[in-house]
Amino acid sequence: MKYFQQDIECASREKIEAIQNEKIVKQVKHAYDNIPYYRSLMDQKGVKPEDIKGIKDIYKLPFLSKYDLREQYPDGLLAVDKKDVVRIHSTSGTTGKRVIAYYTENDLDLWADCTARAIVAAGGSKEDVVQIAYGYGLFTGGMGLHDGARKVGCMTLPMSSGNTERQIQFMHDLKSTILCCTPSYAAYLGEALKESGLTTKDINLKAGIFGAEPWTESMRKDIEKSLGIKAYDIFGLTELSGPGVSYECEEQAGMHINEDHFYAEIINPETGEVLGDGEKGELVLTSLDKEAFPLIRYRTRDICILNKEKCKCGRSFIRMAKPMGRSDDMLIIRGVNVFPSQIETVLLEQGYTPNYLIEIDRVNNTDTFDIYVELTSEQFSDTIKDVSLKEKELSNALKTMLGINPKTHLVAPKTIARSEGKAVRVNDKRKLID
Repeated sequence: MKYFQQDIECASREKIEAIQNEKIVKQVKHAYDNIPYYRSLMDQKGVKPEDIKGIKDIYKLPFLSKYDLREQYPDGLLAVDKKDVVRIHSTSGTTGKRVIAYYTENDLDLWADCTARAIVAAGGSKEDVVQIAYGYGLFTGGMGLHDGARKVGCMTLPMSSGNTERQIQFMHDLKSTILCCTPSYAAYLGEALKESGLTTKDINLKAGIFGAEPWTESMRKDIEKSLGIKAYDIFGLTELSGPGVSYECEEQAGMHINEDHFYAEIINPETGEVLGDGEKGELVLTSLDKEAFPLIRYRTRDICILNKEKCKCGRSFIRMAKPMGRSDDMLIIRGVNVFPSQIETVLLEQGYTPNYLIEIDRVNNTDTFDIYVELTSEQFSDTIKDVSLKEKELSNALKTMLGINPKTHLVAPKTIARSEGKAVRVNDKRKLID
């Protein structure tokens, strides 16, 4: 099985655009009629539902951001009666008000279609055993992939995150073939597999579907080697449903956006101007048929590029590049823009592990910039001279990439705490706001 819903995944561009044209008209009217806050935004912009005759008119509509979602907490953007809501999920953010997303039964069914497409694209079928080590609960990862696996007909192991020893045991004993979790936890499981005395020949994994945090191509290769799999990327946001907004196929040449459910734009993050094909900018997504929580022109803050060329896999959905950073979590250190993903790229290129911590502080009005990198047991040496030389070499490589010289600290194996959810990469101690 190569496609879950071939008729739409491989549809002509004309058919996809016709679906989008029909859905955007209905969605705008639905949001305008049922969400007073969104109606006020449209009124302020001087646009009415009847002004939207198709997807080409979407630029007339206002943007939504996480600010709007927090302002309308908990249910100011709910577009249906609460009796029609069957589930909620929430973002894992730790500052400000949490974002709550609502789902009708139909919302969950369409979301499951999206994740089912991702599982099949990764080689999944009803013959597979899918081990889901994303967290279950308010986080969308566990339930999102669970429902997709159920739709495909896979035997599903709802492991949730954590309890790594049991993860390895079930992986071995129940012959899991597809692993779903964050890339950082996949890397950890690769380490744990080796420490357990097992090799990739002792397990049946063939593929992994990893998302919820940034990861590089180098990290992909490391995970593929440690687990003996092909690693696939998946993208999504709680605000738009969860994982499954886009997914990779076997070509691994960008993530296919489920265009019958989501419309994508790329904008200049500073001006809001819609950019042309192939230009890098901020990804803006519109939920075309979400009933309970219909977000229109939602600013994701993810920086990426869209590719409209048809993929060799046969799917006609446009593809988004792996996010290249975010417009809102960029670090400014001594006046230099730094993305954590740049640091991870250098570390993996230099042969270090993806277990690292960036620490920033401000001393005497000057930023300090320290990076703690964990060595493998093979790399670790008690010779201070050896470690000092390696630190200097790594600092030089990082300076070449970043344009700024961090103080690099190579630390002993297992020094940096592992994460079973999203990896914590940055500790910014600066008080940037008085």
